[in-house]
Amino acid sequence: MKSKKILLGEGIFESKIFVTGNTIVDAVYQNIEISKGKVDASKALGIDNGDYFLATIHRQENVDNERKFRGILKGLVMIQEKFGFPVVYPIHPRTRKQLKTFRIKANSIKVIEPLDYLSFLKLESKAKLILTDSGGVQEEACILGIPCVTLRYNTERPETLEVGSNVLAGTDPDVIVEKTDLMLNRKKTCWKNPFGDGKAGKRIILVLKEKIA
Repeated sequence: MKSKKILLGEGIFESKIFVTGNTIVDAVYQNIEISKGKVDASKALGIDNGDYFLATIHRQENVDNERKFRGILKGLVMIQEKFGFPVVYPIHPRTRKQLKTFRIKANSIKVIEPLDYLSFLKLESKAKLILTDSGGVQEEACILGIPCVTLRYNTERPETLEVGSNVLAGTDPDVIVEKTDLMLNRKKTCWKNPFGDGKAGKRIILVLKEKIA
């Protein structure tokens, strides 16, 4: 509904606006079912379902800035030590290159090779908490009911902040620990998914049929 208000504010006629929901929800729901046939990455890593943190860091503003990158990785090590759960980090090839460039070692973090979408989605769905600088992962965490800590100072998914599925932490390690503690005390799925119910595609088809007919 917020998007509708924005369009109305830009002068779009209400008769031309149709609230359908976000098709990302459709995709997540469909693919999480398909992923059930995949090998469970958490078992392959020797960790129990729900007993790990999942991290993704790839944005240029973070990984190309040595101070920020070191701050994030230090924060991940600190939460691992404080809360006793391993941090699983499927690393982007370019990010791995930056580790070498800055001569950073992340030995205590479970750095693994990138995963295919279905395997990653399954790993997301079973995590205790997700730490990320990805906008898409913020959405997926919200849809899957997994608490999220965003490793940035802003987000293009403000809906996640409003419903309480997500919180901004930036790159300061102490703040990352603080926000992780906050989100761990927030029950999974205690928020209403603001992106829709997984039926956006059907609604779009119905609107198109009605308008084309």
